[in-house]
Amino acid sequence: MPVQIHGADHDPFFVDEGDIDAAREIVANVADAELFLYPSDQHYFADSSLPSYDAEATALLMQRVRDLLARV
Repeated sequence: MPVQIHGADHDPFFVDEGDIDAAREIVANVADAELFLYPSDQHYFADSSLPSYDAEATALLMQRVRDLLARV
């Protein structure tokens, strides 16, 4: 089963708490795993109800998810 991991490249929760390291390990060891990093320090950049919302990054994230779903 393919898997995607999405995160902001400077998100303190994702980066500083070790999630990015775990994500990189998954990608290195799982045949159909992808890690996508977005240029931001916001954890909830895809939540349009919050000030941290990034429309461009969210559009790219959603396209990548749609592409993944099209493959399964």
